[in-house]
Amino acid sequence: MVTLYPQGALQGRNGNPHARQHSDSMRRSHVDLEVIIPAYNEASRIPGTLRQTMEFLAAQSWSSRIVVVDNGSVDETAAVVRRVSREQRGGVPVSVVGCARRGKGAAVRRGLLSGTSKFTGFFDADLATPLETLTETMAHLSRGAAAVIASRHAPGSTFVRPQHLGRRVGGTAFRVLTRSKVKGIQDTQCGFKFFERDALTAAMVQCRSTGFAFDVELLLRLQDNKASIIEIPVAWTDGTESTFRPFQDGVASFASVLQLQKAMP
Repeated sequence: MVTLYPQGALQGRNGNPHARQHSDSMRRSHVDLEVIIPAYNEASRIPGTLRQTMEFLAAQSWSSRIVVVDNGSVDETAAVVRRVSREQRGGVPVSVVGCARRGKGAAVRRGLLSGTSKFTGFFDADLATPLETLTETMAHLSRGAAAVIASRHAPGSTFVRPQHLGRRVGGTAFRVLTRSKVKGIQDTQCGFKFFERDALTAAMVQCRSTGFAFDVELLLRLQDNKASIIEIPVAWTDGTESTFRPFQDGVASFASVLQLQKAMP
């Protein structure tokens, strides 16, 4: 069962918003759920994402914190996050930590391993997966699931805004490439994944990938540990401001997974 903490009890525990990044995680008080948002040059989009997320989390029965991992941004992402954190909407704290090592996998790893909450996970700053998905996610986790991941290709999933042709073709090819490794999972790359802390830690200590193969390896490690993974269909919106480049990033994705396949039995 989820241990519940009053949201209001978390107000004022976020510390000085001007403190250095590395000390943010050191002051993080206990909550039921930590939401990790990896961010690279998201100064324009992150305020809206944070406000929507804070308002949603404030209405839930579990206590929460948002942790933005600034992945070497060259804009004002970290400063913007700190300004928004002062709003303390609904008593949901917002922290920002830095990750100098480039790559979404490195940023997510930094955020996931820096907390102590019973449940943790991440989603992308574009909110392509509806926030309401967290309600079902937490229900599964509280009933004993080790991991709950959103899927754009499981039965019942829909695309609110269709992907363009390049991403559809690349995505299909990527799924074919990973299907023989991550068995039973329809979508390894959807940017919405949440975990029970102990199961996550056991898998993460074995992971070496920091780039596009990070999600694949993490799911593989969970499966190797016999951890239960629940895939839930979602109504997914392809972001018009996505930073994913179908050709350059697509080639890098394939290369990283092929490298992973060589490294793992």
